[in-house]
Amino acid sequence: MKRIQWRNRALRQLRKIKSKPERIKIKNAVRELETFPDCPGVKKLKHRVDYRLRVDRWRVIFTEQLEIILIKEVKKRDEHTYT
Repeated sequence: MKRIQWRNRALRQLRKIKSKPERIKIKNAVRELETFPDCPGVKKLKHRVDYRLRVDRWRVIFTEQLEIILIKEVKKRDEHTYT
């Protein structure tokens, strides 16, 4: 089982989401990453070492480091999400 670790930037982005049900949904989806790679909605990003977790219109960008899942960003899906 892997340990989830949030970067400060990702936590700030999560706190800025106004809808509490959406924040809870994202937190629950991230919690499922403990069983990575056996979790739904995860895709390896092309030309990067990162993965993305899809939660409705939100994307959680993360990296796997040995026994740690490092959450880097939480962004709404748009043309600037993966840049």
